[in-house]
Amino acid sequence: MNVELTRFRVRPGKSSKVEEWLNFLNEHMDDVLVTLEGEKMYVETIFHEVLNGEEYLYWYSVRGEGGVDVDESDHWIDKRHLEYWDEYIDASFGSVDLNTKVVMVPEKVRASMDF
Repeated sequence: MNVELTRFRVRPGKSSKVEEWLNFLNEHMDDVLVTLEGEKMYVETIFHEVLNGEEYLYWYSVRGEGGVDVDESDHWIDKRHLEYWDEYIDASFGSVDLNTKVVMVPEKVRASMDF
């Protein structure tokens, strides 16, 4: 099981488009959830923050081993998601992986995950 929290900076001036992106994901949640199974993504959550005038998105995920990467997917929702990503995430910033220190998942929840 991989548990991750990663920060990405939004390109300046793209706030309204980021809202469009997040709304798109929420509006197409049934399709989004279908793609998560192939990725062995058990939980994926996107957080938003503005800090010192900079805008960031954080991805929190709990993922099993051996899933398909989103950039290898042929599903239309993943293709659209990556188009948004390429346009609105600041690649010059890179990403910041926060350090996982404690993972608390009850056994009955772990048992339902296909590791």
